[in-house]
Amino acid sequence: MFKISFILRSDKINLDGYAPIRMVISIDGKRIKRVVPNVKVRPTDWFNKRIKPNLKGDPYNYHIEYNLILDSQESKVKDLYRHSLLADQSLEPQEILDVLDGRQTSLNNHDIFNAMDEFIASHRAIRAKGTINKYRACINFLKNFNSTKKYKLDFNKIDHKFLEAFRDYAYLERNTVNNYYGKLIAFVKTFMNWAYDRGYHRNLQFKKFKSISEDIEVIYLTMDELMKLYNFQFDSKRLSQVRDLYCFGCFTGLRLSDLISLKPSNVYKDHLKMTVQKTRSLDHKVPLNKMAINILAKYKGTLREPIPKISGQKLNKYIQECCELVGINRPTTITRYIGNRRIDKTLPKFKLITSHTARKTFVTNSLILGMNERVLKNITGHNDDASFRKYVKIAEDFKQNEMTKTWDKM
Repeated sequence: MFKISFILRSDKINLDGYAPIRMVISIDGKRIKRVVPNVKVRPTDWFNKRIKPNLKGDPYNYHIEYNLILDSQESKVKDLYRHSLLADQSLEPQEILDVLDGRQTSLNNHDIFNAMDEFIASHRAIRAKGTINKYRACINFLKNFNSTKKYKLDFNKIDHKFLEAFRDYAYLERNTVNNYYGKLIAFVKTFMNWAYDRGYHRNLQFKKFKSISEDIEVIYLTMDELMKLYNFQFDSKRLSQVRDLYCFGCFTGLRLSDLISLKPSNVYKDHLKMTVQKTRSLDHKVPLNKMAINILAKYKGTLREPIPKISGQKLNKYIQECCELVGINRPTTITRYIGNRRIDKTLPKFKLITSHTARKTFVTNSLILGMNERVLKNITGHNDDASFRKYVKIAEDFKQNEMTKTWDKM
C-alpha cells in the first residue's frame, strides 16, 4: 500500500496562531513522518489537506506558494515510488527522505533506458498501438547502438558528440535511410522533452538537434490497375478476401488501423460513421462509392461482416501476391538517400504495394477524377498541407500528361 497525507499539527500551534504541516507517507506497512519545511498555517485556513484562500480583508496567507510546496513534495515522492516499481526495487524510508531533501539516490539517478520503458508505459493509454510499436522500434535501435558502440548512454551524454556517433552508426553500419534516421532523432527529442518535464535531467543540448525529412515517391495504383485488381477472379478465397480488404481501403481512404476495427454498427446505407483511431475524431463520416458498397454487400450476414480482417504483415505479403497475379508489374524506380549516398532501386510495381498504398491510391485517384480538395481532406482527415500537396502535384502532372497525349494526336 502506498499513500501520502498532509496533516495539520493542531497540537503545535505557536503564539501567533500558526501550526506546522506534517507529511505522512505510508508504504508497505512503514510510516514516514516529517514536517514540511517553511510552511505554517492558521487552522481556519486549512481545508481538505491544502491551504484555502483567506478572506480579502485578512493579510494574505500565501496559500498559492505554500500549496505549491506541498504539491512539489508529494510529486517527488510519487515519482520516486513509480520509478521503484518500474525498476522492481523496494523503496526504503531513507531514500524518500533523501529525495525530499534534494539528495541523489540509486532510484532517482535515473537510468535512461528504464526511463524509456516508463515513457512507453505512460503513453500506452493515449497513443495508438502503431505509435507505441514505432516508439519501441526506436528504443531498440538506440539500445543496439549503445551495446554495439559501448557508449554507456545516459541523459547527460545526449549532446553533439552523441549525435555524430549515432549518425555514423545509423548511416555507416545500419544503412539507415535519411527519413528513418529523422524519425529516430524526432523520437529522441520527444523522449528527452518528456524526461525533462519530469525532472529526470537538466540537459537541453537535444533541443539543437534537427531531424531530417525528405520527399519520397508516392506509390499508388492507377485507376486502371485498381479496377483490374478489383474485378480479378482469384481461385484462392484467401487472396480474394485480402484483395477486398485492400480495395476497400483504396475506395474509402481509411488507414489499416481503422479498416480492421470496422464494425457492422459503423456501416450505414451510403456512408460509414466511426471514430478514427489516429486522430481520435468522433463520428467521422466517410461516403461510400458503389465499389465499396459492393464489397460490404459481399460479406453482409457472414462471419467476416463488414469486411475481412487481417494483420498488416500478412496483408503486405498477400496483396503483393495478388498484384503479381493480376499483372501489376510495370518497372518502378524508387530513390532513397543514406546520408549523402543516393540509392536507386528498380522493382516490379507489385513488390512496392503495401497497406499504406491503399490510402495513397484513394487520395491520388480522387484528385485525378476531380474531387474538391477541401472535401477530400475532410474525408481523409489530412491536417498536414505539406504532405497533401504531394498528391495534388501528382494529379496535376497526370492531367498535364493526359492533355499532352490527347492533343499531340491532332
